Amino acid sequence: MSVFARAAFVCAVGRVADLPPGGPPELAFAGRSNVGKSSAINALAGRKALARVSKTPGRTQTINFYSLGESARLVDLPGYGYARVPQTMRAHWRELVSAYLAAPRPLAAVVLLMDARHPLTALDEQLIAWLGDARLLVLLTKADKLGRGAQQEILLRVRAALRRHVVTLFSSVTRQGIEECRDLLEQWLEQVAK
Repeated sequence: MSVFARAAFVCAVGRVADLPPGGPPELAFAGRSNVGKSSAINALAGRKALARVSKTPGRTQTINFYSLGESARLVDLPGYGYARVPQTMRAHWRELVSAYLAAPRPLAAVVLLMDARHPLTALDEQLIAWLGDARLLVLLTKADKLGRGAQQEILLRVRAALRRHVVTLFSSVTRQGIEECRDLLEQWLEQVAK
């Protein structure tokens, strides 16, 4: 049974002071607003509504923690880059996410989601640089919106740009890449737990 099948919501954190202490290894999901983080989490867990999905960018305004049984946690970070959110709210999210990522946490990996039609934005590259040596899985989401030729072209381009990291095509609609992503993340969690 997949560790993702045991996913359960734990808490939503909106203030740095409320971040839970470190515990089991964590998988942090990051990406631009409306890139499909909640849909990816639901697809990995095999659920329709574990994480709230919205067509309106900027809905995830807290850091949402999910347990994956007792052995791991999944962490859904607020999206970045949404222009229609007041500057004060964007600054608050940046502070919250920075505090989470800078804290001495048992971070097994960061799953960075990028829209396959618009990968490697300046904000994506900024986050990758800031993460430094963190283990990174890049999911090119909404791959179903591209033809096979365009998918392969974008996959090769992003892999060439991010040689140190794992990059894969992903679609929560067609289920493309879900099993491979799940297997790799479970493998990484096992490595950290040893």
